[in-house]
Amino acid sequence: MPSRRIPDAETYRAWPGPNSNTFLAHLGREMPELRLTLPPTAIGKDYLPDGRIFARTPSGTGYQASIAGLLGLIAGGDEGFELNVLGLVTGFDLARPALKLPGIGRVPADD
Repeated sequence: MPSRRIPDAETYRAWPGPNSNTFLAHLGREMPELRLTLPPTAIGKDYLPDGRIFARTPSGTGYQASIAGLLGLIAGGDEGFELNVLGLVTGFDLARPALKLPGIGRVPADD
């Protein structure tokens, strides 16, 4: 029997979600002390379960808006600013200076 605390536990879709990255993002929201920041190339990280549109970021340092993981925005201290269009993320990070490019990820890349 699936846990009531894990949204969409019986559903899996590779894109736009829910998938394994959606689950990791959920864990980050449930335990903000993890300060979990998923890479911009993590498909499904922007999918919000239960039809939600607004939520805290997985790191707990900001907020996000997402329409079924297909269109969304993230602004957070750990994430920086991200625009998600059809799973492709573009944006920037000021805390760890980098551009976020669709299909490429962070430039320069993390070590």
